Order: sequence, then C-alpha cells, then structure tokens
Amino acid sequence: MTGTSTRSAPGRSGPGPLRRIEPGPLGRPLLLVNLKTYPSALGLGAERIARTLEELGRAAGVPVAVAPAAPDLSRLTAQLRLPVLAQHVDPVEPGPRTGFVPPEAVAAAGGRGSLVNHSEHPLSPAGARETALRLNRLGLVAVVCARDVAAARRLARVHPPYLAIEPPDLIGGDRSVSTARPEIILAVVRAVAAISPDTVVLCGAGVHTRLDVERARELGAQGILVASAVTRAPSVRDAIAELLAGF
Repeated sequence: MTGTSTRSAPGRSGPGPLRRIEPGPLGRPLLLVNLKTYPSALGLGAERIARTLEELGRAAGVPVAVAPAAPDLSRLTAQLRLPVLAQHVDPVEPGPRTGFVPPEAVAAAGGRGSLVNHSEHPLSPAGARETALRLNRLGLVAVVCARDVAAARRLARVHPPYLAIEPPDLIGGDRSVSTARPEIILAVVRAVAAISPDTVVLCGAGVHTRLDVERARELGAQGILVASAVTRAPSVRDAIAELLAGF
C-alpha cells in the first residue's frame, strides 16, 4: 500500500491468546460517526454531536457509536453511554513512545476500540494486522477500513469485529459509494462472508441520505461509517435523523 503511515513503529502484538469477541459487539446495524478533526467537532462541539447522536440513536432503536479526536476521548467516555472509539492507534507497547497512541491508552481512557487503517491515516498491511490483533488481545473492538476488495480480503483474515469499505476517492464527497460504486459493496460483503462470517461490514464514503443508507443495506452492508455528512451539516440533528431513517 502506498502512502503508509510513518507513525508506525515496531511493536509486538503482546502475550496472550486471541479473544473470542461476540459478533457485532457495538451492535448491528450500526451508525458510526467519525468526527475527524473538523473545528465544529472538537471539544464542546464533539460533546454536542455525540449527545445528539446518542439521543437520536436511542429514540430510533439503532445502535450508534462515535470516534472523536484523541483529546476528546476521555471527555466523551466520562459523560456519555454510547460506545466511544479512537480514530487511530499505533501497534506499539506502552513505554518510551512519545507521540504514539498504544491501544492500552484507549482502554485506560474508557474507549471501546479504534478505527484501524483509515485512508487518512493508513498503515502498512503488516501494521494494520498487528494493530487489529493487539486490539483483540486487549478486548477492544477493531473497525478496520479497506479501500478496495483486495484490502478487504487481506484484512478479513484477522477476523475483525467490523470492516468498513471506503474507496478513498469518494470520502468527503457528495457521491455515495452505495450509488456510485455498488459493485464494490457487493464484492466486499461476499469476500468477507467467505473468510470471516462474523465480521460486520460497514459502508462509508459519501453517505449522506436515507436513500444512501437504504441502498447500502440492500447491498448487504450492516451499517455505515460517516463523517462530514454529520460534522459539516448545517443541522447536526437533522443530518443524524436523516441517516437513521435509512435503518
């Protein structure tokens, strides 16, 4: 994979056997909102969005989760009940690792897990595998991101609880992957089911509307991963309600 993260450092997956994590531990179908580092989604903004997500998700009966910027993770886990994930962790042990985020730091902050290998913070294939395995051994949830079918097949071999298909060219745009590239969702759903049947496939990139969500679910996805559709919306409440209507 090109453009791999320079933040990865050698680390060991740690002692201990792999854990059996129940299928869909955050719930399914799942609405997962990645806040990234948009100005409107930092600090108190992150709290407002997460509170709205929790409220509307509960009312709709749809499982929801949020991935805030690292400095906001403890704030949200302390004040809210919805699952809170990190946006990135590094496959390193705790110790003299200035600037790195070991999975143990997420656990200590009350986080439930982390995104892994997002296209805006990619890891090498070995790094993505190592990170997913370390999260598993700590009882944390890995939501691994794949840019294409080949990456999805490779990442499915570590049997992550969740795998999100997100073609990079559609991320942050106005065209949903479920309408612009429906064939990739179908192919990923089939490939993952053949390798890791318990892995929940999420659909990301360009998802904005109820129809986008409905189409993704018709294609076999069991949830969505979104960011700008919520964080950059004129009304966060309306944007979340629109997405939840598709479930």
